[in-house]
Amino acid sequence: MTLPKLVEHLAGRRLAVLTGAGCSTESGIPDYRGPETARRARNPMPFKAFIGDPAARRRYWARSMIGFPRLAAATPNPAHQALAELEHAGVTAGVITQNVDGLHQAAGSRRVVELHGNLGWVRCLDCDALEARRRLQERLVALNGDFAGVGAMAPDGDADVAADTERFVVPSCQRCGGDLKPAVVFFGESVPQERVTEARRLVDHAEALLVVGSSLVVFSGYRFVRQAAADEKPVFIINQGPTRGDPLAELRLDARAGTALPDLVAELVKRRPLGKDQPTPHA
Repeated sequence: MTLPKLVEHLAGRRLAVLTGAGCSTESGIPDYRGPETARRARNPMPFKAFIGDPAARRRYWARSMIGFPRLAAATPNPAHQALAELEHAGVTAGVITQNVDGLHQAAGSRRVVELHGNLGWVRCLDCDALEARRRLQERLVALNGDFAGVGAMAPDGDADVAADTERFVVPSCQRCGGDLKPAVVFFGESVPQERVTEARRLVDHAEALLVVGSSLVVFSGYRFVRQAAADEKPVFIINQGPTRGDPLAELRLDARAGTALPDLVAELVKRRPLGKDQPTPHA
């Protein structure tokens, strides 16, 4: 499928957008299942291992301490910026994202449903208190300033660490002394129902679903493709490589998000209909 054909099918429609890791790879954040995954395959941390195994928890926080600065320094790429522009033009109902990097908001998107949470925060498993991840990074470094052993950056602010983590010190909750966990959904956890409900509402209010940069292997995102198809709303996909949703999609464009989206959005904004749900263009 070509970009002009995708423009032809999307023009004039109110869209819901579902994004995955492929939307952020051009910001330097690796994905789990993209074209490069075979060279650096890594499974996400299972929730049961994190809460039940202190050694696994130490390894997680050691890798996170090394990887977080690069995640925190990441900036929105043209894909994020294009989707923010699409929302500001009134073409999209909002963005549903499987990403945890906060780059949609940094680009200016206002209505974002973060299905898997946000790595910018950590939560106490005992008292539920929140702490900014940047603040926790300061405490991690203060306790483990001589820790080293870095390899390549991995998905979700993780990093390969070859050093022994047995002596790595993990800070506790400052309120109650409990164990801290990133405020994200780990493998084996369920997406909170209120987020699913909000995301379903976005799809309900849209006339079509555009999927950007997701293989749709994880059900948390794939469910919205099924929802749109069940409601007889067309599904369009921009992704490098095949996806689980291809059989339900009307069209798929095999392309990088940051390459395809700016041109796509420019055309959709140009062709948007003006009405009570659409803002008028600026003079």
